[in-house]
Amino acid sequence: MNELFLIITLLVSFGGTILFLKVFGKGGLFAWIGIVTVFANIEVTIVVHAFGMDQTLGNTLFAATFLATDILSELYGKKDATKGVLAGIFSSLTFILLSFLWVHYIPAESDWASEYVHGLFSNTPRMLLSSLIAYVISEFVDVSLYHAWWNLTEKKTGSHTKMLWFRNNFSTLISQFVNIVLFNFGAFLGIYTFKELLAITASCYVIYIATSLLDTPFVYIARKIVKKEEMNK
Repeated sequence: MNELFLIITLLVSFGGTILFLKVFGKGGLFAWIGIVTVFANIEVTIVVHAFGMDQTLGNTLFAATFLATDILSELYGKKDATKGVLAGIFSSLTFILLSFLWVHYIPAESDWASEYVHGLFSNTPRMLLSSLIAYVISEFVDVSLYHAWWNLTEKKTGSHTKMLWFRNNFSTLISQFVNIVLFNFGAFLGIYTFKELLAITASCYVIYIATSLLDTPFVYIARKIVKKEEMNK
């Protein structure tokens, strides 16, 4: 069932990106980045076996943040894409602060949830910090590469819009590699053996390759939605 759940999560995360853009416009992308960043920081604490590999969850949700920043780059420019990255950073920092406070409350006698919250979040500061560092660096790499590839494709084709698939895929594939290496080695070095860590990192990157390639149609859909709305104004 893990494979099915991962596919459903991917459809929800990518579909939600388009839905928030359609309903709320550019601001919806900022909001969606914040939402999936928080959820991904929770999911990433879980390791599952799917598609024949051990992998951390959060891959598909983090992939949605890269999709959202690529859409912002494509449709609104580097400045707004950078704001999208900042939205994710502020969301992560807020989540880290609040989750730290949750485990330090003194529960009432009638409380039943604190034990589970404490069990989940008291052992995750290292993961959350690693996730934040990896997110910040990889997202800025993604935005910078996207516009670097854009300059290249525009020079090669003479068109500002052609080869969207190229700049989208190659910026995301490289930045996702940076993301997964920084996170896995920051969060799990010393917890898993080096061999196990390499295997988990490789399997996670395989998933990232798949999600990176699959997000390209959604960037085209987003561009079509925004162009249609601009024509109807």
